[in-house]
Amino acid sequence: MKITTKRKGNKRYFYLKHSFRKGKKIITKEKYLGIEIPGNIDKITSQFKREFQDDVIKKFEAIKNNFQLEWKRIPQSARNKELEEISIVFTYNTNAIEGSTITLEETREIIHDKISPNKPLRDVKETEAHSRVFLNMLNKKEEISNDLLLRWHGEIFGETKPDIAGQYRDYLVRVGPHLAPDWQEVKKMMNELIDFIKKNRKINPVELSARTHYKFEKIHPFGDGNGRIGRLLMNHILWHSGYPMIIIEYKKRKSYYKALQKDEKGFVIYFFRRYLSAHKKR
Repeated sequence: MKITTKRKGNKRYFYLKHSFRKGKKIITKEKYLGIEIPGNIDKITSQFKREFQDDVIKKFEAIKNNFQLEWKRIPQSARNKELEEISIVFTYNTNAIEGSTITLEETREIIHDKISPNKPLRDVKETEAHSRVFLNMLNKKEEISNDLLLRWHGEIFGETKPDIAGQYRDYLVRVGPHLAPDWQEVKKMMNELIDFIKKNRKINPVELSARTHYKFEKIHPFGDGNGRIGRLLMNHILWHSGYPMIIIEYKKRKSYYKALQKDEKGFVIYFFRRYLSAHKKR
């Protein structure tokens, strides 16, 4: 969103301009400001943003309602199979982003057929454990807390990384160009994140999910496995609010990484676009 000008003869007129992508098209909307920039431009900008946000929130709510109708039509006996399939796809992608060598078909063999491929034992065990944690997360609504996140981490990495499993880091880490906060600040920052989630339950769950995921990844509370726990966390918020989940696909990881390097606002915009794109048929 930016202020632009147009000239007619010797006069200059100011507009507030916002462009966004809708499908394959770029949509641009303008709001006339006058021959001078108003003194209350911040308030006008906020109102203009809210108009767009309200439109997006309505789309999110429509996605939720259509998803709930679809889900209710699925017989109870078939729901477990559907959740297992989601688990297979989600587990494959979230682990692949972190360097797992297990393919999608091998993930299905491990989770559904209980067959172990000829791959590193660590990758196989983390695939099994992640699927269990994911399905338990879907089937049991638990309040988000430090204890819950630590338990998820311990269950996923207990066999493969016992020295760091189930505990927040006590050393500095760097992720690409990002130097994570000092380890001495981690517990305080995680407490603040939990409070943020509790205090912002009234905002749309898609936005809460996006902001929570961004904040969690910036804290980077674990020595390893932050991406996997962070993506579980964002889907916990969506699923238990009645919204369909989102899978960050391995093949689209570059745009995901790039979005995480932006500020929080930039990541939220990315997340909204990905969510709408993932559920455009709803």
